[in-house]
Amino acid sequence: AVRATVRMAIFKGCKVYGIREGYNGLINGWIDEYGWSDVSAIMQKGGTILGTARCMEFMTWDGKLKAACNLVKRQIHNLVVIGGDGSLTGANIFHEEWEKLTAELKEQGEVTEEELLAVKHLNIVGMVGSIDNDFCGTDMTIGTDSALHRILEAVDCITSTASSHQRSFI
Repeated sequence: AVRATVRMAIFKGCKVYGIREGYNGLINGWIDEYGWSDVSAIMQKGGTILGTARCMEFMTWDGKLKAACNLVKRQIHNLVVIGGDGSLTGANIFHEEWEKLTAELKEQGEVTEEELLAVKHLNIVGMVGSIDNDFCGTDMTIGTDSALHRILEAVDCITSTASSHQRSFI
């Protein structure tokens, strides 16, 4: 999902950034520009090359203010959030509060009127990335396919080893 998102955005002429460690990285400014080669040779990897982290600070107003400031300063107004219920709920709340957050940043002098003009609206696309496969409205989440693939690879390896020893493994 990360590879496809980055490459399609570049194809469409967009500047692309990766935020390391989820909302934690958004708050701390761990935001790097990504190019075509940054997502090369990642198809076989499970999980995400960006990392992930639970972030209680993003649930606070101050945490969301820091995150909004980092986006405004980098002129980022489109986010693709890949995650489960917590990540997608957090994204929705962040979207709903965007106008108030940016107004407060302007009032505090953290950002300028010019910086805000380009990021007046925050657009968010959510992709369900969870190994639980328990998200309503999806047939199979991104993480479920990866997890099942890894399980099948492990079972295949164990089966061939058991066969060479002429016995069963449990």
